[in-house]
Amino acid sequence: MARRKRAALNFLGSTNLCYHRPIVVAWWSAAFPGFGHMLLDMHIKGNVLFLFEIIINVHSKLNLAMVYSFMGEFDRSISVINTRWILIYIPFYFFCISDSYRSALKLNQLSTLTSAQPLNIKPLDLRTFEKCYLDKRVPWVAAIWSILLPGLGQLYARRLITSLLLLSWSLTIYVNCHECEYILILTDGITDFQEAVKVLNPEWLLFMPSLIFGAAYDAYLKTIDTNKLFDDEQREYLNRDWQAHKNSVLLGNRGNLINE
Repeated sequence: MARRKRAALNFLGSTNLCYHRPIVVAWWSAAFPGFGHMLLDMHIKGNVLFLFEIIINVHSKLNLAMVYSFMGEFDRSISVINTRWILIYIPFYFFCISDSYRSALKLNQLSTLTSAQPLNIKPLDLRTFEKCYLDKRVPWVAAIWSILLPGLGQLYARRLITSLLLLSWSLTIYVNCHECEYILILTDGITDFQEAVKVLNPEWLLFMPSLIFGAAYDAYLKTIDTNKLFDDEQREYLNRDWQAHKNSVLLGNRGNLINE
């Protein structure tokens, strides 16, 4: 039995050891602390950091200060900042970037160590309440679903735990930023654009770009990884079972020829 497993598949989804570019993982942690760890399938740590990012960010008024600075209102931006919470945010922010980078390097090493060993994964996990199986999906379709609503792309790719967590965060941010009310007012056609903008909560709205594009990137990348996992499992199965069967047939035929 192999000391380290290359992959795992169950009703909650699939995960496998594969190469990640550490700088890309660190970049997503900088865009939204916790996202880099989620890209590495470290969901508990990633979502704890996700939660702390929102709590500290909202209390420090960092997003609100950024919105005012984008508008050129620098004095107002400085006045809303809560410096006590900012002092907590600074080490937290750089820890997320550093830890995700270090974790990506370590997982890349483990991926190299396990690349030559047998896969040992069941392509089908049947439960009375859920079914999970390896198959190939279209990466860009997963990305589009996550752009429409973060978490749907992961659900399309049969990554249940990731999907449920991202959908929960999406609902939390969508409700607090009032984007749905904004869209309804615009489609109503009675209120003008300036009036509709007043409905939005800019502090929560600033979370959305990182959430949407981060979820789309995760869905696209993980669908590609799952497709590769499907190919590797199928290749190993054919080599192990069918190649062995073919060799036994050839050896049997050779024995018959010698006896004759």
